[in-house]
Amino acid sequence: MSNVDVAKTILEQLGGGRFIAMTGAKNLIAGAGEDRSLTFRLPKSKDGINAVKITLDPSDTYTVRFFRIGDRRTAYAQTDKSVHEDIYADMLQELFTRVTGLYTHL
Repeated sequence: MSNVDVAKTILEQLGGGRFIAMTGAKNLIAGAGEDRSLTFRLPKSKDGINAVKITLDPSDTYTVRFFRIGDRRTAYAQTDKSVHEDIYADMLQELFTRVTGLYTHL
């Protein structure tokens, strides 16, 4: 399975197009090389989180990293807000909503 296929699968598990519409997610990027992930930006959400990276682990679970990317003044520094490991696909939507305060569906 290619990195693009992994990223598409992660997006579908989050809710696909409805997820994008409900959360305002943008700049979706599939991982490169060995990085089997999906990274995207968010509008302002709880605790200043404005980016998320979801990585498929060899154990077929996910590591979800919620972080803040700074602006030009901070040289786009990244600050982790929370990292969650061993997350199963059916837990992604609930975890996302709990951490960001953004709903993934109606």
